[in-house]
Amino acid sequence: MKLSLCMIVKNEEAVLKRCLQSVTSFIDEIIIVDTGSNDTTKKIASQFTSKIYDFAWIDDFAAARNFSFSKASGDYIMWLDADDIVTPFNSNKILSLKNTYNPSTDIFMFKYNVAFDKNNKPTFTYYRERIIRNIPKYKWESPIHEVIPLIGNITYSDISIEHKKIKVNPPKRNLNIFNKMISEGIELDARQQFYYGRELFYNNDDIAAINTLEDFLKRNDGWSENKIDACKLLGSLYLRNNNLEKALVSLFSSFKYAEPRSNICCDIGKIFFDKKDYKNSIFWYELASSKSQNIVTNAFIEPDTFDYIPYMQLCVIYYRLGDFVKANMYNEMAGQIKPNDPNYLHNKNLFSNL
Repeated sequence: MKLSLCMIVKNEEAVLKRCLQSVTSFIDEIIIVDTGSNDTTKKIASQFTSKIYDFAWIDDFAAARNFSFSKASGDYIMWLDADDIVTPFNSNKILSLKNTYNPSTDIFMFKYNVAFDKNNKPTFTYYRERIIRNIPKYKWESPIHEVIPLIGNITYSDISIEHKKIKVNPPKRNLNIFNKMISEGIELDARQQFYYGRELFYNNDDIAAINTLEDFLKRNDGWSENKIDACKLLGSLYLRNNNLEKALVSLFSSFKYAEPRSNICCDIGKIFFDKKDYKNSIFWYELASSKSQNIVTNAFIEPDTFDYIPYMQLCVIYYRLGDFVKANMYNEMAGQIKPNDPNYLHNKNLFSNL
């Protein structure tokens, strides 16, 4: 497999070298498309490739990525953001993949780890289309939260890419692109409507976010994973507006689309915990901890909700109920997941003195 890396960048001097150094062992060609840098981004890129192109920014990530793909000559194309990293462990896996892959595969899905705890353990991950066959039918769609439609032969891999952001994007960047689309009369498709609602949520426009996400759930063409996440977001929105009943209804509504997910169960457990309804809280945290982490879908996964969070919450609940034996048991179970966690160590010292 000849593998081309295609990237779009702007003012990424702080992270670009780190990213490109992490891929040199397995990438055959590097394409860099600059959308308007005024720092040393292009100078850094020139240390790794001569294939550097300019693209005038038009508030359209898909257009920029498609331009970068048009310059690739490899059999397959890999994309990364400048603040992504491929660890040596995963680099070796990609090298192996290049030599052993099934040539009928059109798209390789890799895990995308985008948030981490203090010990660098992923706390938020999901699958993304990462290596795509270089043929014209594979094009990026949507100006914001761009995506390549998953058509053809898809292979899910346990290879991971790490997103190590060190700077914060302008808070309203994505929301402004959505608002521009709407002002131009563009009708949002189901996926775009979900992400628009999520951007409204992030920007604390609660009423607009609730209306957008509720309307999204009424659509027949929305993807089930997005609907599950919409239910979770609505739960959070209603909670921060002190409407516990609607929060619970929203979270329970996610069960229409799939069996209860661990993160949903933890959210429900927390509501009952705050109400001091410990019996129901125990039920939901125990259910969360019973879920398998072997989820090969495009769902957003929060690994801590399968074990660490329910174990720590069950520890607190049983401590409040006076059952120190069970409380200690769950604390030790949490400690097996995160042995250096300060909460676990604090509790360990507490129980040793009881």
